[in-house]
Amino acid sequence: MKALIFDLDGTLVDTVYPHVFTWQATFAEAGIPVEGWRIHRRVGMSGGVFIRSLMRECGYEISEQQTNALTKRHLEMYKEMHPVRQLLPGAKDLLKFLRENKIIHGIATSGSEEEIGPSLKALEVPDDMVVVCKKDGGRPKPEPDLFLTCQKKLKVKKEECYAVGDSTWDILSARRAGMLGVGITTGGYDDEELIGAGAFRVYPDTKTFHRSLEELGFEMR
Repeated sequence: MKALIFDLDGTLVDTVYPHVFTWQATFAEAGIPVEGWRIHRRVGMSGGVFIRSLMRECGYEISEQQTNALTKRHLEMYKEMHPVRQLLPGAKDLLKFLRENKIIHGIATSGSEEEIGPSLKALEVPDDMVVVCKKDGGRPKPEPDLFLTCQKKLKVKKEECYAVGDSTWDILSARRAGMLGVGITTGGYDDEELIGAGAFRVYPDTKTFHRSLEELGFEMR
């Protein structure tokens, strides 16, 4: 049976650029100036991998203690600066359609349980929906662990899964998981970048993706 596994930030919820601005403010507060474009290119990784990778690029050495402190401060500032979650076009309707038509689906995100809670609430995700996040363990994106954990919880074969995400990290993670990656450009990566990373199809938003489910072999009722 075919299944869909969605990334969250930038795919279903418009949180990529709020995260960029908040990370930039977090680094600035710590005396580490970082350009916004550098931050954006790594959004989609988990906090720890994201910070270490970014700091190496900017020429900073950072300890695990500092990494943990920055991650904690980012979450505090994000809640202060962006208390309301803005959904991306068609995201809530798409999930409702999948539930009503009994199409197997889940969410796999690198975010923490505390961080993703408001987004899941805005999407009206039911308690019984499969959601895999940081607390479920495993290596973060771009490693395949989150998608594979979600696939196992959905009780489907990985070859039957489409992993839907907005970043090259999502698509790379899908490839490593042995799944077909579907790109959504609402996170700031364009068609060429997502296809170059290995995306099977690319759509401008989840609303358009919804209308195109037949292309992936799902029945439209």
